[in-house]
Amino acid sequence: MDTNGRVINLAQVEQDERSPGERVRVKLRRGDVEIEVESPVDRVSEVVARIMEGLSTAPQREAPSAPVARAVGATCRGLVESLWRDGWFSEPRGLGEVAAELSRRGYNYDATAISHALTDLVRAGVLSRTGTPRTYRYVQKRPPD
Repeated sequence: MDTNGRVINLAQVEQDERSPGERVRVKLRRGDVEIEVESPVDRVSEVVARIMEGLSTAPQREAPSAPVARAVGATCRGLVESLWRDGWFSEPRGLGEVAAELSRRGYNYDATAISHALTDLVRAGVLSRTGTPRTYRYVQKRPPD
């Protein structure tokens, strides 16, 4: 298929070199759909045309969209703060656990960004930090209001 969506009959070239009784296998791909067809040489053009017609009339699936950031908590710090508001930091949590929870909720942030957000919340008196560098555990210093 060319860039305009028209069928390019690549099998036609092979038809000239094959006998009419032989079968050819053709792979077609359109978006995330791949179809493999085996057909007699003399019917390849017809079969490919019918498949392409069927694909063009089939409803297209929409790609899954990325989670939409809510107005509150759209930044990394805001999202970590929302974990605190939800009581998630009632138990001590490590950086990896925080990253995993944000990812589970549909937000993938770099560990450095999460670490900065956690440090900011420690400085703001929202969270408390225990342990040593690279093994810090974060827990709520005060419950959410």
